[in-house]
Amino acid sequence: MFRLTNYIIGIAVTLISLSLWALINEPEESPAWPQRVMGFSFSPMRADFEPEEKNYPSVEDIEQDIKLLAGKTVAIRTYTVEDTLGEIPAIARKYNLNVCLGAWLDEDKEDNAVEFPKFIRVARHNPNIVRAIIGNETQLHGMLKLDELINYLEEAREKLWIPVSTAEPAHIWLKHPELVKHVDFIAVQILPYWEGKDVKHAVDHVFGVVKKLRETYPGKPVIISEVGWPSNGRTRQEREPPPDRPRQSAVASKANQAMFLRNFLARVPNENVVYYIMEAFDQPWKKEFEGAVGAYWGVYNSNREAKFEFIQPIVPIPNWRVLAGISIVLAIITFALLLIDSSTLRGHGRSFLALISYFAATAVVWIVYEYTSLYLTVGSIIIGILLVFGMVGILAVLLAEAHEWAEAIWYKKRHRLPDLKSAADGYFPKVSIHVPAYNEPPEMLRETLTALAHLDYPDYEVLVIDNNTKDAAVWQPLQAICDELGSRFHFYHVDPLAGFKAGALNYAMEKTASDAELIAVIDSDYVVSPEWLRDLVPQFENERVAIVQAPQDYRDQEQSIFKSMCYSEYRGFFFIGMVTRNERNAIIQHGTMTLIRKSVLQEVNGWAEWCITEDAELGFRIFENGYEAIYTPTSYGKGLMPDTFNDYKLQRYRWAYGAVQILKRHLRSLLGREKSRLTNGQRYHFVAGWLPWFADSVNLFFTLAAITWSAGMMLFPRQVDPPLIIFAILPLSLFCFKMAKIIYLYRTTVNVSLKHTIFAAIAGLALSHTIAVAVAFGFLTSNKPFFRTPKMKNPNRIFRAVIDARWEILFAAVLWGSAYGVWIMQEEGGLDLKFWMGLLLIQSLSYVAAIFMAFISGMQTLHPHQGENELLQAD
Repeated sequence: MFRLTNYIIGIAVTLISLSLWALINEPEESPAWPQRVMGFSFSPMRADFEPEEKNYPSVEDIEQDIKLLAGKTVAIRTYTVEDTLGEIPAIARKYNLNVCLGAWLDEDKEDNAVEFPKFIRVARHNPNIVRAIIGNETQLHGMLKLDELINYLEEAREKLWIPVSTAEPAHIWLKHPELVKHVDFIAVQILPYWEGKDVKHAVDHVFGVVKKLRETYPGKPVIISEVGWPSNGRTRQEREPPPDRPRQSAVASKANQAMFLRNFLARVPNENVVYYIMEAFDQPWKKEFEGAVGAYWGVYNSNREAKFEFIQPIVPIPNWRVLAGISIVLAIITFALLLIDSSTLRGHGRSFLALISYFAATAVVWIVYEYTSLYLTVGSIIIGILLVFGMVGILAVLLAEAHEWAEAIWYKKRHRLPDLKSAADGYFPKVSIHVPAYNEPPEMLRETLTALAHLDYPDYEVLVIDNNTKDAAVWQPLQAICDELGSRFHFYHVDPLAGFKAGALNYAMEKTASDAELIAVIDSDYVVSPEWLRDLVPQFENERVAIVQAPQDYRDQEQSIFKSMCYSEYRGFFFIGMVTRNERNAIIQHGTMTLIRKSVLQEVNGWAEWCITEDAELGFRIFENGYEAIYTPTSYGKGLMPDTFNDYKLQRYRWAYGAVQILKRHLRSLLGREKSRLTNGQRYHFVAGWLPWFADSVNLFFTLAAITWSAGMMLFPRQVDPPLIIFAILPLSLFCFKMAKIIYLYRTTVNVSLKHTIFAAIAGLALSHTIAVAVAFGFLTSNKPFFRTPKMKNPNRIFRAVIDARWEILFAAVLWGSAYGVWIMQEEGGLDLKFWMGLLLIQSLSYVAAIFMAFISGMQTLHPHQGENELLQAD
């Protein structure tokens, strides 16, 4: 950890990180803000304003705001005279500010009957009111009929001596020339952001609109009643770009807000136009009506603080040096943790981990910065807390995956790979081989037992324990096979026998020869190599070795595409994960092709009948007692894979559910709160190995939340925006990283073809939902029944296979429907919307993979029907 090269790597990546922060935040020159602007749209509501409660600010609060603006603007524009807002002109007069007075009119005729007369009274009694605007975007949003609006306009023009108009976007004015006849000036709202204009072209767009209106209605004055840019919100895309240029995008940010307004104000003197900047202060309450972006149009935030620099060059993140420093500190800590016990890791691997550490730390800092810059409600704070937990979980999985990637590729030497020496020196301890069987096809067992009869080892016995098979026609042929094979073979039929496979193995321990020193376990479908025991038994000459494990391997991968895909997926764990775990004496023991020292097995009280993954649990207890396990990636036996996708899922369900059982039972030991001889490396590998499964379970809840959010976007497209990109960036990054890892490691370490690499990725994805459900139920329950994985079973037909994937079909359909529905219902497809749709589609890939696996599983043709998948219940 304290090597010079580690310091050099850390410094190099730190400099790269600082350079990137600096490059992204390179200052950009823009014209300085003038000493005084012509006008602001003015809404004095505070951050806690609730439209339905109508808790308008006090007169004192309004005066405080106007006092802040005095000297910075010539005029202000209001929108209503309701409640205390009718006092604004009188207060503004004290500070020598002119007022463009607004009347709010909508579908509520009773409210209009109160608002409009008060508006007339206020306008007549305040000489600093220089113009009036009746209604704001009433035609755009259909709040008034055109003739109703015209009647209000004519009445106001009769009763007031100031110019009168209404405020609408340009296309409404161009569409309704009859409206122009009833106003004294054209009040046009020009907000390039809503039209998806790039900020660099937005100012030209504003004055192009003004020019078009002037040309269309010569002699009619044009003022810009709203012009501005938001500092936060979704990215919007131009809906109908001209054919001669690409589509533009409008990005909401503080830097873009500053750039647009400062360039606009610099251009105004040459254009001779009256304008009101949208707006003076942020209005968080508008999120309910305009989406998240509605809160962020102010030049000042809701605390009345300037949001950007008025004179100095514009920097996207002004305090980027502080953020860069925090991210570097976090990265150094993360990098240091990853380097613990990294003596075998070469420089390339350490550099890789350094880069990942800096990426992870920068992502954390950026996400927290972006989220805390929002106006947070109780709901958004809760979402933020959940986001933090999810972010920590995703990054933990990402770092664990990166660590395994580095150790699988950039290692100096494998120190714990066994030397497969021959037992020619005379070390031939007696081995008792246990073969548990339940309702297994006799012809399959004949292959298994015949191979055991030909082992090249002098002293061993074979115990076949048939538990709970009811059909004598199934178990009696097994007894006959054992009788044929000679005195080494012993057959036991026990019915009833509790405890599933663990119960059968514990029963076998009782029947084991007293002089046997080692116990070997294989599944009933495994055909072993003659040299299995001769090669591996010598490892037990080291008295601390309690387990010697060979990989699970299979011999039926050529029978179908389905089995070929399963085979590819299995290989990743046994030829990548188990090899790296072996270096820290932290392998997962599996209940076949395993050798165990009998005295240790007795010391830890045998197999756990409460756990449905009794093999992995036994290995964990043996590690707790301080013993060693040895793993060899050399295959010494091959079995049969599950015949159907449903059986494939049930097998993985059992493994994942059992992992949670182990975690719950041994949590105190894992956390170091209970006396145990586990090493830190063992604790790390068990937790890191289970993390991806736990992440699948969390991802299931994320998927449900994403579907719910998408439904809100479809039902309320103006109120519910796509989630911020930060919600999608980490899950997408983790998915891409895992796919890259699979492709790279399978191609370089497992040495399989690209086709089989793709097979492995699809098969692994197809199990995500099953694992997620298993983990969730593992935490919620404790006594899930044992699922047996049957062999040589007639595969389900296509219809049955589809039924087996019914939940995956449902989730895939809902996710695809959500992505399509969001695209249709949302008005513009900005970058954030595309990210969200991409996330929905990527979330669906695991379900699509499951459907595909179910389909090809149903198409295959294998052995005749030999039995049914059974759910065994404990006695």
